[in-house]
Amino acid sequence: MHNYFDTYVVVVVLLLVGAGIVGGALAANRMLRPDRPTAEKLTTYECGVDPVGEGWAHSYVRYYVFAYLYVVFAVDAVFLFPWATVFSAPGYGATTLAEMFVFLAFLATGLAYAGKKGVLSWV
Repeated sequence: MHNYFDTYVVVVVLLLVGAGIVGGALAANRMLRPDRPTAEKLTTYECGVDPVGEGWAHSYVRYYVFAYLYVVFAVDAVFLFPWATVFSAPGYGATTLAEMFVFLAFLATGLAYAGKKGVLSWV
């Protein structure tokens, strides 16, 4: 009779082999690459133009909020397509419809909150 953890030996061996391959590739890269750093090579490269000024730039937090809202609605779309396929299956209609309305209510609440806070105005 096999022990429960004996079944994981294959997984551990595969992880070790994978880590060995990645580590070997990185070590071979370090040994075989040319290493001749110069001051010109170590400067920041930005689209062929010499960098001017400092590396810090101000950006509005609002842009991150727009990106976050986009991710929320992209996740919404990801859930709507599988829901549409399950909704058509016999016996799941009312349950999946109720669950989707609960999900959409959460999203609508978040959108209403963002609108109330003025996050959705561009300027």
